[in-house]
Amino acid sequence: MILKFGRDICGNLANAEQREWLVTNGIGGYACGSISGVLTRHYHGLLVAALKPPLERTLLLTKLDEQVGYAGNDYSLYTDRWADGTVGPQRYRLIEQFYLEGTIPVWVFACGDALIEKRVWMEQGANTTYIRYTLKRASQPLSLSLKALVNYRNHHGNTQGSDWQMQVNDRPEGVEIRAFEGATPFHLMATAAKVSCAHTWYQGYTLATEQYRGIHPYDDHLHVAKFEIDLTVGQSLTLVASTRPDPSLDGAAALERQRSHEQALIGYWYANPQVSGKEIPLWLEHLVLAADQFIVDRAVAGQPGKTVIAGYPWFGDWGRDTMIALPGLAIATNRPDIAQPILRTFAQYLDRGMLPNLFPEAGETPEYNTVDAILWYFEAIRAYFEATQDRTLLAELFPVLAEVIDWHQKGTRYNIHLDTDGLIYAGEPGVQLTWMDAKIGDWVVTPRIGKPIEISALWYNALLSMTRFAQQLGKPADLYQQLADQTRQGFQRFWNPAQGYCYDVLDGPAGDDASLRPNQIFAVSLSAMKSSELLSSEQQKQIVDVVAQALATSYGLRSLAPAHADYKGHYGGDPLTRDGAYHQGPVWGWLIGPFVQAHLKVYKDPATARSFLDPMADHLRSGCIGTLSEIFDGDPPHQSRGAFAQAWSVAEVLRAYGLTI
Repeated sequence: MILKFGRDICGNLANAEQREWLVTNGIGGYACGSISGVLTRHYHGLLVAALKPPLERTLLLTKLDEQVGYAGNDYSLYTDRWADGTVGPQRYRLIEQFYLEGTIPVWVFACGDALIEKRVWMEQGANTTYIRYTLKRASQPLSLSLKALVNYRNHHGNTQGSDWQMQVNDRPEGVEIRAFEGATPFHLMATAAKVSCAHTWYQGYTLATEQYRGIHPYDDHLHVAKFEIDLTVGQSLTLVASTRPDPSLDGAAALERQRSHEQALIGYWYANPQVSGKEIPLWLEHLVLAADQFIVDRAVAGQPGKTVIAGYPWFGDWGRDTMIALPGLAIATNRPDIAQPILRTFAQYLDRGMLPNLFPEAGETPEYNTVDAILWYFEAIRAYFEATQDRTLLAELFPVLAEVIDWHQKGTRYNIHLDTDGLIYAGEPGVQLTWMDAKIGDWVVTPRIGKPIEISALWYNALLSMTRFAQQLGKPADLYQQLADQTRQGFQRFWNPAQGYCYDVLDGPAGDDASLRPNQIFAVSLSAMKSSELLSSEQQKQIVDVVAQALATSYGLRSLAPAHADYKGHYGGDPLTRDGAYHQGPVWGWLIGPFVQAHLKVYKDPATARSFLDPMADHLRSGCIGTLSEIFDGDPPHQSRGAFAQAWSVAEVLRAYGLTI
């Protein structure tokens, strides 16, 4: 399935600039932009390098302003929006077609009777971007010039750079840029092109998406070089941007490497016994490729390791997101070899029975402000072991997991502890520990202090998993089973007979919270509970039904029912407004996975359960093309918001689809 757009989308600026593209390099770096070519985010650029993989992501090459001379006419292939409100040159109208070739974005520009193809991709394992232009059709030669605009800033930031003097030096087949003393040098190169240096700041680019998000919307970029070449039909020019001084300049070979990489990923997918020989919609191939974009390298104590970028363009690797996403990214795609190093990597960071929530950009001490990341770790290990029967890794990790159970019994940070009713209590003023973790200054929007329902469900799931792990390894399992029995008995406290669904939090500072939220779906869906359920069959059915009727949408589950007084159906505005709404109504794509799993368990109707996933195929054509967004407005038409590519959204659709075939 090729995701393709013609002039009806590409030639309409409103349509073209709200659709984005993304390519990644497997070490945390990326390139992204709008299909119109207009910069709309601080994060848009052709080379955002991970200078300390997978973090310290730094915008280096922002854009190329392409100019074509053909048959006596000049054509600009780029478009800019400026601080005075002007948009020009309006050359998005020259885009005859845009499509994805795997994950590689391809533009086809029509200049008279000439057609020019442009592709962008990254070298796996390197901060290197390739931008390749090929003259596909013409009746005479064509001249192409590329004006390179660069920066050197954190990808979250912006630049006002009129007084900033970068050092731009000639080098064979290109230029070297040193932004300042001590900065990582980077290189722009192209074989057979005429290269000339420059140093001119272009000021006042206006970023429409940042304006919508209430963020400073202006940016400046530095013109450092021009590359010029004449092309005849069939000829190509590849511009290479890299932090390496000696990247391969063979664009054809680099393109073939990327194609081979992606073909291998699709091959793994179709070799999965769960998929092999079955009629699978082609749109899932895009999700298989998208899944790989989140898996990146992270060294631990100098040794190779793996982790998961939670979402592009702004998230790093988060413990919770990694463990939720891992079964979908690695097991569902038939790549358990990826799961193993990720599980080992995070084991190195366990502390006092907790897994880090996030790794700071600069690599300081990880933050441990999450109650559920470690419980999702158990589920990720369970899924991995079920797929591989890897007793070696299970034996290696078992002592760590046993220590986690012990820490929860005696208590750890933030008043996280097992209470006498078998339920997990967590929280204290000023911290946000569950996945509903928005915090603005000292304001924790959804503190959920007390006994959140999904935490005790995850705890029970972890205990059942530990019982089976112990049995597999010939170790005593009685303690884990006894603790599980205690939790199952106490869990009935969550049932709210007056409402016909579960409380969201018990024993909070204001008592029990009866807000209708999606967290109760995990009391039905979690995989280890197949033979020992927390709730009766009728209770499970009532939960699935009420969630389906009040929370389910085309793209996931609302975070709060529309009937609630605090419901926010739209996500936008300044950071205070957005974060205040984050878990108060917006739809979360990743929740479609547990909902489909719960629906399948209750109704045992794979076709109906699978139908809840079908709208995600349509979303591949909006937002960031070929991948899935983090969140959506709670109100129809459920416009995509937040990070435009989110690991757990992609992962959970892949995992859930596999359950229904």
